Amino acid sequence: MRCPWVENTFDNYVKYHDEEWGEPVHDDRVHFEFITLEGAQAGLSWSTILKRREGYRQLFAGFDPEKVAGFSEDTVEKIACNPAIVRHKKKVESVVSNARAFLQIQEEFGSFDTYIWEFVYGKPLINYFEKMEEVPAKTKLSDQIAKDLKKRGFTFVGSTIIYAYMQACGLVNDHLTTCYRHKELLLD
Repeated sequence: MRCPWVENTFDNYVKYHDEEWGEPVHDDRVHFEFITLEGAQAGLSWSTILKRREGYRQLFAGFDPEKVAGFSEDTVEKIACNPAIVRHKKKVESVVSNARAFLQIQEEFGSFDTYIWEFVYGKPLINYFEKMEEVPAKTKLSDQIAKDLKKRGFTFVGSTIIYAYMQACGLVNDHLTTCYRHKELLLD
């Protein structure tokens, strides 16, 4: 059995649940990808973003924060008009400013991975939810991380977005206990 949110969806959604969601991430480029995608999702469904993931990868230089940090205003304008992603200029601008803030965190901590995993003391938080209604949209910890990221210059990183990012990157295991991935991730 899988988490009920993935049932009756398209193949890439199922693959995302089965192979990525909740898997602990330790690659800075993947962290930057998920912060970008979760920010893009604000006000939209995850399936909308997942269907455009390749467009985001292409337009944002494979989520290389150094390259994205150097994007010009002209590049931002072109990206914001491209139908391969969600066309929202403020969200596109936030990716560029977030890339710059991301690089500052890398410089300060050695990597974004080191910075973000310190919030959970280097180990995923394990939840034992049985029903979707039990899974929170945000927590005190996501409030804290969002506040810190904003202080460091990030945008489109509210607490709900950050909690979704934490779930995606395995900082928290929110697979339901009835889902086979919950137990698999405990064994990793």
